[in-house]
Amino acid sequence: MNATILPVAPGGPHPLLRALASTRLTLVALAAIAAGVAANAQVEGGMPRLLAAVFALGAANLLAALVAQPRLRADLPLFVFHIALLAILVLAAAGRLTALTGTMELANGEVFEGQLLTREAGPLHPDRLQRLRFVNDGFTIDYAEGWRRGRTVNQVRVFGRGGEVTRLAIGDIDALVLDGYRFYTTPNKGFAPVFRWVPRDGEAMQRGAVHLPAYPMHEHAQEQSWRLPGTARDAWVMLELDRPAIDPTRESSFRVPGSYRLVTVIDSVRRELAAGESVALAEGVLVFEGLTTWMGYKVYYDPTLPWMLAASLLAVASLAAFCWRRFGRAAAGKGA
Repeated sequence: MNATILPVAPGGPHPLLRALASTRLTLVALAAIAAGVAANAQVEGGMPRLLAAVFALGAANLLAALVAQPRLRADLPLFVFHIALLAILVLAAAGRLTALTGTMELANGEVFEGQLLTREAGPLHPDRLQRLRFVNDGFTIDYAEGWRRGRTVNQVRVFGRGGEVTRLAIGDIDALVLDGYRFYTTPNKGFAPVFRWVPRDGEAMQRGAVHLPAYPMHEHAQEQSWRLPGTARDAWVMLELDRPAIDPTRESSFRVPGSYRLVTVIDSVRRELAAGESVALAEGVLVFEGLTTWMGYKVYYDPTLPWMLAASLLAVASLAAFCWRRFGRAAAGKGA
């Protein structure tokens, strides 16, 4: 039996283009995107390169389909829908390479200077966090009965590059936007004893806040340990409250408790400190200045989000127009 090889018609798509536009590759790309998103959520720091690669695969498959299949270009709304979908895939890939997501904590009066507790950033992220400066000037949170959290209002001072100072109020929805970065408050907040460490060897004094676990989530575990600066000594501190700082039986608000005991343990020696009292050690003096609060923040940076919204709205509008032309008119005609 002689096999006859039929030549590709002049002007037809290249075999490689047909392979790239195949529906089988579409299914592979969709499965890869789903698996990539799931894997990214399970890995600390994320997998931005993997996500960008699978989104790029989907974009390449869709672009090839638009070129190789004339029927996708024959209907204008359908064509616009696929162009918008292509833009979403390209923007998703670009976003994973340039975006940043992180978390941080600031005590009352503490300055943000680019420090993050957790960080997930793409390899092409233009890191400009170190240039940003703002101060947490304290916050208020109202609670309904049963510890139901209400609105958070966090006062901040923002320092401009020219030395100007701007006062703003932010919250869980109202963001502080600086150079494309968006800072939001979170339910993560708590108390922080403020200490001053004065070394005996003439080194500079250090002052800082020890963040206790989040309150009221960890109401009965208000303890923390840390290493005293420049020493081999570990210090442990515990906050004991005479009554809950937020009354669960009525409307209340988050505030520093008026009555508390601060217990410290250094070298197995237990002490209770009031504000202004100190602990003398061979290496220096640890002074307890008082109790304050800290707030947890989440940070977002993704320059593709406005374009992603525009592409999504265009996709919805074009798909609605296509469905109306295909099905809506016929239904309207039958109804008449």
